[in-house]
Amino acid sequence: MKYLCLAYEEEDLFKAMPHEQWLALRQETLDYVESLKASGNLIATHALQSARNGVLVRVRNQSLLTSDGPFAETKEQLGGIFLIEAHDFNEALRIASQWPSARLGTIEVRPVENTLREDNRYGD
Repeated sequence: MKYLCLAYEEEDLFKAMPHEQWLALRQETLDYVESLKASGNLIATHALQSARNGVLVRVRNQSLLTSDGPFAETKEQLGGIFLIEAHDFNEALRIASQWPSARLGTIEVRPVENTLREDNRYGD
């Protein structure tokens, strides 16, 4: 089964991090990515630019509405994603818990739907 892992990070924490510490965390992350690739668990991973570079898009009453980032009154923002393959939810949680930035932020793990449901978008 596929799981999307959303890595939430506090941008200011990373900006304040000494460069040597950042390089060590970066390398640890790249090494973990390689180990997940080798095990067949990693499908894709991407870092995201700052929420300051994002835009929210909504269409209401046939009008386009946009809002520049950051979007929420929170210190953590979505910093990256990784799509994994795991045997079950527990394995997905184990994989997410070993992602290096989980020590500094939050990883949300969400099962991926195989198809868009006919009965109900968010059915059980």
